[in-house]
Amino acid sequence: MRALIQRVSHASVMVDEQAVGQISRGLLVLLGVGQDDSEAQVKALVDKIVYLRIFGDDEGKMNRSLLDIGGEALVVSQFTLYADMRRGRRPGFTDAAPPAIAEPLVERFKEAIAAYGLKVAGGIFGAYMQVELLNDGPVTLWLDSEQL
Repeated sequence: MRALIQRVSHASVMVDEQAVGQISRGLLVLLGVGQDDSEAQVKALVDKIVYLRIFGDDEGKMNRSLLDIGGEALVVSQFTLYADMRRGRRPGFTDAAPPAIAEPLVERFKEAIAAYGLKVAGGIFGAYMQVELLNDGPVTLWLDSEQL
């Protein structure tokens, strides 16, 4: 499981020109699910993300977590995080999980964040989405469950 996380002042996701998810201060999580991912990867990645100290304290140092600030999370499924670009000019996506595997894990990921008492919003799995955000910092981090 892979996540590209961005610290944001606000973020939203639109489908067919309608806002389907929006947050204020917190994290935008672009989430990719791989072929071999399971509940174990969900738990490990969620635990890492909610406790990751990337929000400023009173001195401006990154010492506070999403939990510490009572932040929000916008989770958007993004299979393209599993793009294989080693050959040719068109990415391949064979390492990404098929929808039957990925969709329940994305939903479980959102539920796991919400279980911490945080507000969670999301996009619509498989839909063409437009994501708008104000990156705060900017702070953008890459997490891969294989490296946790």
